[in-house]
Amino acid sequence: MPIQKEHKEFHAVEMDGDGWHSPPGYPEEIEQKILAGSLDEINKTGNRTRLLRFRPGAYTTKPFVHDYWEEVYLISGDLIVGDANPAERISSFAPNTYACRPPGIYHGPFKSETGCLLLELHYYEQSAP
Repeated sequence: MPIQKEHKEFHAVEMDGDGWHSPPGYPEEIEQKILAGSLDEINKTGNRTRLLRFRPGAYTTKPFVHDYWEEVYLISGDLIVGDANPAERISSFAPNTYACRPPGIYHGPFKSETGCLLLELHYYEQSAP
């Protein structure tokens, strides 16, 4: 049976207080806050919705790849995306931009000059019963 997200009605999301932490493998200037769900990367099940924020000047140093789907919406700030191949062009994105990545796609590294806030959805594809 697929893991379901919990039922949550509208509520205030604390943007400056508790619940923020750096995800494993990220620098401390990049923090996440899980809004709903749980992603089990060992058993390859579940889903989560999270906010990810970069402090001004925060960056990652290498591309990411994972085995789950990822949807990303840039809410505010700037996001600079390098290519997995350093010879490739670097792209800069402004608010109201979106990405949808299937499993196995290399993406990043990432940087933000002014800081940014992203809304991310991560999920494993469920096989039919």
